[in-house]
Amino acid sequence: MLTRLHEFVSTDAIPVAHVCEVGVYRPEFANMAAWLEAGTRTTLVECDPITVQALHERWGARANVRIHGVAVADAPGTLTLHRAGASTFGANVPHSPATVNDGYRIERGESFCVPAVTFDTLDDGTIDVLAIDIEGAEWFVLRHLRSRPAVISVETHGKRYRNPFRAEIDAWMRDEGYGAWYHDDSDTVYRRAWRAPVEDRSRPKSWFRRLKTRLRGY
Repeated sequence: MLTRLHEFVSTDAIPVAHVCEVGVYRPEFANMAAWLEAGTRTTLVECDPITVQALHERWGARANVRIHGVAVADAPGTLTLHRAGASTFGANVPHSPATVNDGYRIERGESFCVPAVTFDTLDDGTIDVLAIDIEGAEWFVLRHLRSRPAVISVETHGKRYRNPFRAEIDAWMRDEGYGAWYHDDSDTVYRRAWRAPVEDRSRPKSWFRRLKTRLRGY
């Protein structure tokens, strides 16, 4: 689902040099499109060969874009995917939006296999904004994340669906200093706590405080 990620990040003037989206689907659904089109370094990760081809046709020639046609999992190897359009999901999750909200039946659908990697093999530690929408497997990205982006968008909910790893996601966010910034119909966007540099924390005393200090002798 398209979010207002670019709008909110830009409004708050958060510095962005590298954005990453895991689970892009087709180009018209890319949350990182505005940054990408502006020339920002962009990493796109998508597992379905059909949509990977569409991404390459649209943006593959851009020097600022790197497209990885793989699935992200908790361990490297081969992963079975169940094709459900924008809700295509992996066999490594107990349930997904497609099974919970749309009544998807695995035995009646189309399945295919793709190479799977852990996210640390794709992450060089410089990501500033990260969007993860991989139908229940978002935790596997966070678990192997090297970067500590300023902003992370995660698909956590939607109608009757609740991310099967929501407890792990929330615990990781708390441990790493993130708090929920805002949410929409399907995503929670987390922002890492910002602290002023030590040298900027001490504000100069006002004239009134300076006067009281002199009168008190300290």
